[in-house]
Amino acid sequence: MPATYEPIATTTLGSAASTITFSSISSSYTDLKLVMVHNLATSDGFIDINFNSDTGTNYSSTRIRANGSTVDSGRDTSATKIREINSFQNFLAMTEMDLFSYAGSTNKTVLLRTSSDDNDVATYIAIRYVVGLWRQTSAITSITLTGINSQIATGTTATLYGILKA
Repeated sequence: MPATYEPIATTTLGSAASTITFSSISSSYTDLKLVMVHNLATSDGFIDINFNSDTGTNYSSTRIRANGSTVDSGRDTSATKIREINSFQNFLAMTEMDLFSYAGSTNKTVLLRTSSDDNDVATYIAIRYVVGLWRQTSAITSITLTGINSQIATGTTATLYGILKA
């Protein structure tokens, strides 16, 4: 990572877990970046994102996905989470999430990219881009990632970086 990226915390799961949480996030950075290599333990599904334990209808997202033969898009409004990280049982995916002005006093914008490749079984080769919004003005102090349809698998690694002013 560039010199302006400072690792805040890294989690590598030694056993499957329902959630990964980064808490007590300092407000001393301009932005945050989460990098995760992941899969799910028992079935395909999603990894949901919540900030500051907020499960109110304060999230929106717009997405586009391509898998080599089809492209689709969609939108969620007034959702209780951002459900945009595809995750699968039998192969790894990589997700990068950028949180802009996470400590500012305006709504929080998220840019999310997930890519996956299941060794040429075209069903799950995919790229997914998402723009998300958390309609709250408080600083993000915690991020919770929750496995849906399955626990997050052993070996999943997630690193949260703080981006320093250049």
